[in-house]
Amino acid sequence: MLKSISMIHWLKIGLIAAVLSLAGHSQVAQAWWFWTPGDTVDNVGYKPEQPIPFSHKLHSGDRKIPCEYCHSSARRSFSSGIPSGNTCMGCHKIVRTDRDSIKKITEAYNNNQPIEWVKVHDLPDFVRFPHKRHVQAKEQGGAGLACQECHGKVEEMEVVEQGAPLQMGWCIGCHKERKAPLDCLSCHY
Repeated sequence: MLKSISMIHWLKIGLIAAVLSLAGHSQVAQAWWFWTPGDTVDNVGYKPEQPIPFSHKLHSGDRKIPCEYCHSSARRSFSSGIPSGNTCMGCHKIVRTDRDSIKKITEAYNNNQPIEWVKVHDLPDFVRFPHKRHVQAKEQGGAGLACQECHGKVEEMEVVEQGAPLQMGWCIGCHKERKAPLDCLSCHY
């Protein structure tokens, strides 16, 4: 299971950054702080085995199903959400019902049991990343980002993997490029 970064880890990082700043090395401290890897954010290429094989290449690539059909809360919530069995069964009550993986989904659905998907893109608990603000169109008050800008070309992936470092410096680079807010409270609780 994925671990979150401990408070002690962050206190150590903060202390080192403060010492570097006081010693007159504020740019070094700032760069080091921004790019300090965490336990889960820098897992580029991380692709855990899922309880049921699921091809995003087949569904969003070949079949052209939009990301937000399955991850419908992305446009209206902080989280993109993991599709419920009900979403899967919208098609798979009639499509490919003879496949073993679909039988597993059907069994879980019929028994009102969730599929225990393994999270791929995991941010520390103190980071606030509202999907809504990032994926909504600009005219709706969002940034209008495509899912692929953070998640990579998911429509080409048989198995989804983390495609970006998701470190603070990477996010700040995006905010600077798009002239988005850079104050700490935009992203941190």
